[in-house]
Amino acid sequence: MKLKLVASFNTLINNQEKKIILISIEERNCSEKVIIMSSNIIHDADGSASRIVLKEHTGSTAEVLFQGGQVVSWKNERREELLFRSNKTLWKPPKAFRGGIPISFPQFGTFGSLERHGFARNRVWELDDSPSPLPAANNQSTVDLILKSTEEDLKTWPHRFEVRLRISLSAGKLTLIPRVRNIDNKPFSFTFSLRNYLSVSDISEVRVEGLETLDYFDNLQRGERYTEQADAITFDSETDRVYLSTPTKTAIIDHEKKRTYVLQKEGMADAVVWNPWDKKAKSLPDLGDQDYKKMLCVDSAAVETPIILKPSEEWRGRQELSTVSSSYCSGQLDPRKVIYG
Repeated sequence: MKLKLVASFNTLINNQEKKIILISIEERNCSEKVIIMSSNIIHDADGSASRIVLKEHTGSTAEVLFQGGQVVSWKNERREELLFRSNKTLWKPPKAFRGGIPISFPQFGTFGSLERHGFARNRVWELDDSPSPLPAANNQSTVDLILKSTEEDLKTWPHRFEVRLRISLSAGKLTLIPRVRNIDNKPFSFTFSLRNYLSVSDISEVRVEGLETLDYFDNLQRGERYTEQADAITFDSETDRVYLSTPTKTAIIDHEKKRTYVLQKEGMADAVVWNPWDKKAKSLPDLGDQDYKKMLCVDSAAVETPIILKPSEEWRGRQELSTVSSSYCSGQLDPRKVIYG
């Protein structure tokens, strides 16, 4: 018999905190084995569920808010924070706060008539008790969330939808699987992104490999289209670009920390690279004046070509973030091997 602990979390039942454990049992001719994975639901003072903390057996954790379905923390087994969070965060729901991995849906940025980055990040998501047709997330600490269209949403975007998001934590890896289903009787289109605020040692010591020779829209030049000429993207001023038809893997190399983030994605053809630099940072009320030095956003996105769904159709994306404990300057890592395998 093989036992697998699928999830373990605390919740409020009759005003008392209870621990719920979900275990799958599979009959096989092998010895018993228990894989410890857990997810704890944290409640605010008023008793409402505010966030979920995922944990896995090596000690890494991830924290997810119900507000916006936003991942706001990802720590490795050494308790090092891998995602950037502004030290001047002004988190006042329903607005998303700056940092982590906010979601843009049904519009990325200003590529449409809705509010900037759409409304999904400003809504409260719920636990998804029916995440089919995704397979069970074995050997991972996982939570499934869902956002459904409301009558208020229909006033600004007249399409009925369901957005599902699976967030899975395993040793050295954070995986997000977003899905959008059209439950309306007419087609609709949307743009989408997962904005990854990555924590870096010094933005001047960071380079991005894998986007060279590609076309991009430069949002600092009124969205004009250019072709990347550099061997790698480095940073010495404000950057806001949408790279088009990008590869499935990108490497973000932090020379000072000798650490490389590997971003692997499916279903999202574009990549957005953003850093506000000093002048823009000072103009943002929820970003510290020096915060730009410690962050870089590299998004998985579908921007240039909107996704079109007919009634009952579903779109699925996938993003996997992992780290490699070396960097290009250390001579221990060839970034092209990271990118191309």
